[in-house]
Amino acid sequence: MKKHLLLILLLSLLGGQAFAEPKHGTAESWTPVRLHAALAAMPEGDVERGAQLHAALFCASCHGERGESLSRHWPALSGQRAPYTYKMMLDYRDGLRHEDARAEMMVVLARMMTEQDMADVAAFYAAQPLPGSAPLKKGHPVNDLVRRGDPQRLITPCASCHGVEGQGGRNETPSLAGQRPEYLVRTLKAFRDNTRHNDVHQGMAQFAWDLTDEEIRALADYYTR
Repeated sequence: MKKHLLLILLLSLLGGQAFAEPKHGTAESWTPVRLHAALAAMPEGDVERGAQLHAALFCASCHGERGESLSRHWPALSGQRAPYTYKMMLDYRDGLRHEDARAEMMVVLARMMTEQDMADVAAFYAAQPLPGSAPLKKGHPVNDLVRRGDPQRLITPCASCHGVEGQGGRNETPSLAGQRPEYLVRTLKAFRDNTRHNDVHQGMAQFAWDLTDEEIRALADYYTR
């Protein structure tokens, strides 16, 4: 709590503009071409400077000392690919990601940061180990959904993008291994219910469209540490 209060004080000292009402959804939505160009232009990240920013901005108060997250409220960032974290920061900055009130602080922070800052923080998290892994769990209710998908509902196998053990795919595809189940449930429901809009061409929204609440909870259990 003290760290959160210190962060709020820090932001207030930087000026009221940081607390201006975000203009949600004002940025142009991602297309594969735009995203490729943005990631190609991402500055080279500095892990040491990223660690300094992680400390200076009190990121550990939500995401853990090295991004491992010990809270059900916030995602684990440790081991995430740098392009993924960098894209999320751009999304917060530009109003493409703001699915609920929890995002407000991230919007403010992202608008304070330069793209070099974002790349440095992303490099720091990418240099940390993943918080866990999700090897094949025999007999798990969603094993087939993870490995084979559901052709009848046009649901792509989760592993085809996020890796066989949830370790993440290429570029901006995040790892799911070791995430808190509550966070994964919220995320999948946000995509399914169309309250999160920062996926390219609504890719995740389409995959999650036909998932039931029970399947979402089971997927979260599958990937949890």
